[in-house]
Amino acid sequence: MLHSKGPLVSVDVGTRETERIDVTEVLESYIGGRGVATRLAHDRVPFDADPLGPENRLVFTTGPMQASTMSFTGRMNVTGVSPLTDGLLSSNAGGFMSRHFADTGNAAVEFTGRSDELVVVHVRDDGVRFEEVPNLEGGTVPETVAYLDEAHGIGADQTAVVGPAGENEVRFASIMTSEERAFGRGGLGAVLGSKNVKAVTFEGDSAPDIDVPAGQMEIHREAATDDHVMKEQGTVAVMDLANEVDGLPSYYFSEQTFEGVEGINGDAVAEKKYKKGTCSACAFACKLPTKDEERGIETEGPEYEVAMAFGSNSGVDDIVDVMKSNQLCDDYGLDAISAGNTVAAYLAAEDEFGNRELIWDLVEKIAHREGVGDTLAEGIDRVHDELGVENWTVKGMDFAGHEGRVLNGQGLSYAVANRGADHMYATFYSVEYPLVPQEQAVDPKGTVGKADVLAEREDLMALNDSGVVCKFSRDYMTPERYEMLFGADFEDLLDVGARTVTLERHFNNQRGFDRDDDRLPYDLPEFEAALDEYYEVRGWTDDGVVPDGRVPA
Repeated sequence: MLHSKGPLVSVDVGTRETERIDVTEVLESYIGGRGVATRLAHDRVPFDADPLGPENRLVFTTGPMQASTMSFTGRMNVTGVSPLTDGLLSSNAGGFMSRHFADTGNAAVEFTGRSDELVVVHVRDDGVRFEEVPNLEGGTVPETVAYLDEAHGIGADQTAVVGPAGENEVRFASIMTSEERAFGRGGLGAVLGSKNVKAVTFEGDSAPDIDVPAGQMEIHREAATDDHVMKEQGTVAVMDLANEVDGLPSYYFSEQTFEGVEGINGDAVAEKKYKKGTCSACAFACKLPTKDEERGIETEGPEYEVAMAFGSNSGVDDIVDVMKSNQLCDDYGLDAISAGNTVAAYLAAEDEFGNRELIWDLVEKIAHREGVGDTLAEGIDRVHDELGVENWTVKGMDFAGHEGRVLNGQGLSYAVANRGADHMYATFYSVEYPLVPQEQAVDPKGTVGKADVLAEREDLMALNDSGVVCKFSRDYMTPERYEMLFGADFEDLLDVGARTVTLERHFNNQRGFDRDDDRLPYDLPEFEAALDEYYEVRGWTDDGVVPDGRVPA
């Protein structure tokens, strides 16, 4: 089975000590990326660790496909205990950092402890160096990236940076790379910030020799030549369809259509796109560099989820306004989905939907924990009672834009996902929307009878995150192609994903998570029966707990 190579480098930022650890057996069993990081975190992080305490470990990993030149491979993974969900969580980002990480020769790099001084940690193929940077305290992501370039000649693509939000331990702070790509969901930026680490850089010339089959180039050619709508509109291409099927969350989830959708849809974004954008080695180029010269706004995006959160869910119908919200989140280091939804909760409480100036002021206040921003920085789950609004979260994670009240399998996925209400955990929406090819389509109505498909999709997404292969490769990857690339039977590859999901669930079970946490703020047909089916497929108890005999060795 194709897998990453190299040691785990464990970095204690408090003692400034590093240790190289042989993890070959883990790599052989879990490939790389999320699978390897989950296994390491499960075994090395105390089950009762405070997410913002020194005992939490933040594990950076990439996968063997970073040795290829294939499209859909410019991504990497970070894993740790989330300050937003309080469970083990992995976050995934694109851009260009994965190959710089591979150049260090390491399969995994973890950070533990807490530094007394604000530091940048430079991870190189010849060792780890610490640089105290009191001058960067409170610095934005662009300011930090500019310093690293000017002081060291280190480019944005080699960096993982937290902005003020991470330093201030906002529970949905992101880790930013290439300035505008985010390890977004779950607040792992706050974990890095809690360790007093402003940035991590990766540099070297020691990428391991991993032989990726030549068949990768067929996938690369198809990605380059296919006329796909995402190349022009990114994920926001789905917005009109979501609105048509009453599946576009609006006005803090109180409505499911938005009358101003034409102002924030795919066509609106495409009008502001001024060049192509991509990730390392990828010819699919689905990113969205956008600009409005009249107002001096330049950003990357917004993608669908952000256009939902800061657009329809906040009552905003101007794409340039959403672009500015997106830009602010990138600069301050905030997960733009959670930031937008949390702002929308405040707008609902104050009857201020559509107030763009208030929105931008709230984003800044959240990042700096100033005034009401200090409250909102805790996330919807912790502050909804104080605001007097409904709790639109699962396991503390606020909802993505694919509406479970319409796409019922996606709703079930939100409920059982170890990461909470995140759409990428199983991407079940991708088989429930109308216009899905018949051989892939699943009736969006109902929950019973979908457990097998849901578990398989969770396993497949975990496999992608271990590879690492972008989930937007779904139109190009087949079981035969997975087997060709990774040199193993497809069922054995899915088993890597299944063991990863089970390890996440087991870790969270030790923190008190069970069936009571697999809940939605709305009713779905036969939901309890569907939960029973899902647990049976997974081999877990009726309480959603992994039995001792099912914990991967």
